[in-house]
Order: sequence, then C-alpha cells, then structure tokens
Amino acid sequence: MHITQHTDYALRVLIHLGANAGRLVTIAEIAERYEISRSHLMKVVNQLVREGFVDGLRGKGGGLRLARDAAQIRVGEVVRRMERAMDLVECFNADSRCLLDPACRLKGALANALSAFLGALDDVTLADLLGPAEARLLKSERPLVPHPAGSKG
Repeated sequence: MHITQHTDYALRVLIHLGANAGRLVTIAEIAERYEISRSHLMKVVNQLVREGFVDGLRGKGGGLRLARDAAQIRVGEVVRRMERAMDLVECFNADSRCLLDPACRLKGALANALSAFLGALDDVTLADLLGPAEARLLKSERPLVPHPAGSKG
C-alpha cells in the first residue's frame, strides 16, 4: 500500500494542529517546522479545510486549528478523502484494458488487502497519534493565541 506525499503532509498538518490544540497555527510555521514548500502546503491545507478536518481563520491573528476533536478524526477517513485514487493496479480503474480483468483473482485479493489497510487505519484516531512524546516534539515556542470567544476548539 502507498499513500501520496499530499496525504502524508495532510497527516503531518493534523498531527501538528493536534499537538498545538491550545492555539492557532500558521501555514508558515508548519512549512518551516517540516521543511515543506509553503505553496504545496497551502494546497494540502485548503483540501483539509474543504473536507472539514481543519478550520482556517483569515486575517491578522488568523491561523489554523482542528475543526473537530482529535478523537473524532480517523486516519482512514483522512486517507480516503485526501487520496485522489486508491487504484492499486490498472484493473481497479473503470477504464481498465487488462486482458485478465474478467477472470482475474488477483484483483479480488488486492481489493481485500486495500480494505484491510484502510480498515486498520480506521481503527486509529488522530488522538491516538498524540502521545506525550509527540506533544513535546511538536509544541511550538510561540505564545498561545486563545480561540475567539464562542468558537469551536
């Protein structure tokens, strides 16, 4: 199984936001911390916002935060929503031109493997990935910026 760099970065963003849940985090901070291109990270964050994993607050004093509690974010859901296609082989695609496709048993075996892979990730929440060591590694030295009154957090 393989996930794209886009999904890898999305998971890093979520872990970073989860480890810094008490404040707003900027794209620049994450890009610097992980040595990721800001423009690439912007695309990742925009999709995370569209998919409902992250809230983005614009303007001076803005930033990013988790849109829901870390315990409610399943890694399998993130992978499914961030990946454009989970086609392990050509025959997973509707446009398959493989001659073996009509009678191939490999396709079923690979489909079962993909299902098991995603099922294992469904058993893991973002909160499961946020132990004390991760929190210490990812905590920024920046001062806390409290969430605006009455907002989700």
